Amino acid sequence: MEILLSQEAEEYIETIYKLQKRNGIAKTKELAETLHVVPGSITNTIEHLESHSFVVHEPYRGVKLTKEGEKIALTIIRKHRLAERLLTDVLKVEWSSVHEDACKLEHALTKNLANLLDERLGHPKFCPHGNPIPTESGVIEEEPCIALTEANLNETYIVDRIIDEEHVNLQLLAEENIKPEATLQVVKRKANQVFLRVGKKECRLGSGLAENVLLRKKGESTCAVEA
Repeated sequence: MEILLSQEAEEYIETIYKLQKRNGIAKTKELAETLHVVPGSITNTIEHLESHSFVVHEPYRGVKLTKEGEKIALTIIRKHRLAERLLTDVLKVEWSSVHEDACKLEHALTKNLANLLDERLGHPKFCPHGNPIPTESGVIEEEPCIALTEANLNETYIVDRIIDEEHVNLQLLAEENIKPEATLQVVKRKANQVFLRVGKKECRLGSGLAENVLLRKKGESTCAVEA
């Protein structure tokens, strides 16, 4: 049976999953910053999630999802990324502008509707930003990647995915034609900036934005990861 959660609880679980994926644990300060709330306001929600065995709160360290919490997170992420594909593939919304609307749509989709949408869209594997769409059973296909900030100089890479999907950041990347499957080279690093060659054009990004762009080399295969 599908578990019914409030929109707030779903957003917490989804955000905890993403922070945990990146850092091993979701620190409460980072969680508050990502959700744009004050740190003191998250205590009650975390306690509520912990009472239902969705998370484990480790004092002075942060929050981690339980196995059940991870399953719920993947279900939410599946709905979100399918909603993004609906917006880009059917409604023809620009790929850099769909994240916020998909955040609203994900809470309205039931598991059954998500499956119907998946079928209607032809079972896409990735969202418009290159992030993998979990299957109904919780399997994700992931490329072995490195962050743009870690790329070797003058070596050609392919943009695999962009993990920070906020509109302002995606718009900056879109203006430089940095999107999934684009090829680029890092030509120089200087004072928290990365200088790139994207096609025949040269540009620069702040390292904070650049670390959210994940790259792969040609010929590297995907791997199936089950949460």
